[in-house]
Amino acid sequence: MPTSITEIFTPFTVNGLTLPNRIVMAPMTRNFSPRGVPGPDVAAYYCRRAEDGVGLILTEGTAPNHPQAANMPQIPHIYGDDALAGWARVVSEVHAVGGRIAMQLWHVGAIQGRGDSPKLPAAPVSPSGLLKPDTKIGESMTQREIDAVIDAFAQGAEAAQHIGFDGIEIHGAHGYLIDQFFWDGTNRRADKYGGDLAARTRFAVEIIRECRRRTGKTFPIVLRFSQWKLQDYSAGLVTTPQELAHFLEPLAAAGLDAFHCSTRRFWEPEFEGSDLNLAGWTKKLTGKPTITVGSVSLNVDFLASFRGVQDPSVAAGDGAARSAHFDRLAEMLARGDFDLVAIGRALLADPCWTSKVRDGHFSELRPFTPDVLKTLA
Repeated sequence: MPTSITEIFTPFTVNGLTLPNRIVMAPMTRNFSPRGVPGPDVAAYYCRRAEDGVGLILTEGTAPNHPQAANMPQIPHIYGDDALAGWARVVSEVHAVGGRIAMQLWHVGAIQGRGDSPKLPAAPVSPSGLLKPDTKIGESMTQREIDAVIDAFAQGAEAAQHIGFDGIEIHGAHGYLIDQFFWDGTNRRADKYGGDLAARTRFAVEIIRECRRRTGKTFPIVLRFSQWKLQDYSAGLVTTPQELAHFLEPLAAAGLDAFHCSTRRFWEPEFEGSDLNLAGWTKKLTGKPTITVGSVSLNVDFLASFRGVQDPSVAAGDGAARSAHFDRLAEMLARGDFDLVAIGRALLADPCWTSKVRDGHFSELRPFTPDVLKTLA
């Protein structure tokens, strides 16, 4: 194993769950579960990554039992007998090959209308009826509606634990419902769920607390958050470390075990005057374990990659270019900036990514192309 990546293959423990290495399969929407039911093909898809040695699999975003949680017709559910049985098969097969897997719970909120489905609501739930600043798509959620979503997340956490998942991740990033409460561009509420940045975390805090109450102290709970939004890739929640601390403190105190800090490029500093990225600052400010993510082993921004653009050196299989990329990742991990590394598109393209990286076969890694989204390879 190349010396530069040795740290990535060391164990790590979060709330009693010991992972064999620091590699996390990032949650990625697949939309291959008809009527919300993950089938044997979904189980095999996750099992291939677990069998190759991924330390922790985070499932694709999965809808809790709320009528507006999903925005595409084949998003998996974590409710209903058939869906629960499908997920039980996934967990069983992943565990059978020595893998660990956590369920990501996801509510899209105002981001509706994707995919071909006549059942999408005309006025989706959102904190203030806004998709983005000055774009009204409905009315503000009532307390009753807020309570229903909190309960749905908690029911999903209970179901995941009962099935045998090793933990959950709550999706609070990318402009979806929880992030719509975080972002002042979509949260204009004057009640206890609105106001300054810390006040706007209250919805997420109540979800975390209720999930923790129902699953107990020893069930790992992770929160994914981001600066950028699907509604506006340049948007951000904070501009200084002080603001970030103000945002993170109530979330960390609510019962989280780790933060998953979503960025488009893991190597980019978050604030001027420091080379720490978002995960590095989050760990420094909270003391909680963090997961970094963002174009790991890819030299092209994720928006460009979905258009089929590739860096010429990567397209040509330039092992030296990939090795240098890993050297930077390993340097940041070794100095303790973050604890775990999430891999997204690269693991879609190549189920054997983990073993190839472990063995230093960087030139053999398959490049990501949009075609891989059409299958569960």
